[in-house]
Amino acid sequence: NNIEYIYSGYYNMDEIIRFSSSVGKFVGYTEFGVKQANYFNSQASYLAQMRAQKETVCKHNIDVY
Repeated sequence: NNIEYIYSGYYNMDEIIRFSSSVGKFVGYTEFGVKQANYFNSQASYLAQMRAQKETVCKHNIDVY
């Protein structure tokens, strides 16, 4: 199965940051989002936690839907 976990952060209805399990890191879309992405990508334990979300959230619920 091709499953992708995506977390997006918004401010004033604009997407400023996104984590994608296929990319494996955060990407910023605004000046502030880029700063946040750089910070989150420098936090190894948080990045590992986000990468694990595909297994714990997506694959766990795939049979439910």
